[in-house]
Amino acid sequence: MNVPAVAEPEATPPAVAATEVRIAAARVPEISASGVPVSEVIADAADGERSIVAFLCRECAYSAADAAGNARTSLPPTIRTIMVPCTGRVSPLHLLAALAEGADGVYVAGCLEGQCHYRVGNFHALDRVAFVRRLLESVGVEPERAAMFTMSAADTPRFVATARGMDATVSRLPRLPRS
Repeated sequence: MNVPAVAEPEATPPAVAATEVRIAAARVPEISASGVPVSEVIADAADGERSIVAFLCRECAYSAADAAGNARTSLPPTIRTIMVPCTGRVSPLHLLAALAEGADGVYVAGCLEGQCHYRVGNFHALDRVAFVRRLLESVGVEPERAAMFTMSAADTPRFVATARGMDATVSRLPRLPRS
């Protein structure tokens, strides 16, 4: 006689403190166009120095960053950039993993709304950053640690203002507790 199998109840995960951000690094897909993992980008920061990870779309935001570099415009030393093909490729897991790996803030910068080179990538990114902000707030972490910005490739002053503004915002916040 065939007896149907009964599913075993799953073990409940251990409780996590409200301010801890934990993500298994193995589950986060690689996003960087250069293939450099987020942990290496953050590890570049000096001991005790804050870091902000900026996910920049290749078409607009990274071009604006490149122009800022060519013009020798100084940026805050806390900014760590990762070039992505499109902001639509940035998952909430990428943002949360950056925070879990040691970043004090993250932001996504891409094409102007309605002018994404991949049609709707920046709209997807806007939704995902909003989700991450709500998620951070729900666990007691300041939602200002995550942001989304749009700019054109020729808008170097906006890129610089964005980087400086994000640095000022994150520097006013307390350090994220690390386990």
